[in-house]
Amino acid sequence: MKFLPSVVHAVHRGGFQLHVVFIDGSEYTIDFEQWFDGPVFEPLKSPDCFKRFYVDGGTVVWPNGADIAPETLYELPSRRVRPNKRVQPTKTRRRAALKRPTRARLRG
Repeated sequence: MKFLPSVVHAVHRGGFQLHVVFIDGSEYTIDFEQWFDGPVFEPLKSPDCFKRFYVDGGTVVWPNGADIAPETLYELPSRRVRPNKRVQPTKTRRRAALKRPTRARLRG
């Protein structure tokens, strides 16, 4: 990972799902029920408590102090990405990079 991901926006999508937007423009609807193990997450099993989330410190947080590291949310394998030209190369840039001739350096 070349940068520290940060959550900039989150919206409740029903049940225990939140649609999360990261600082690089990538976004994903995440089912948070997979992390409901342990005493700090026990209150979040109540839909009313779960809906009281907010974004703070670059991640999703609940009033009881529960949170999930933004790196964990960002590295989910099925995360959908909306390319950001400054962060991810486009197909055109990749093709152009492949077409560039390489120069051999002669040392004499």
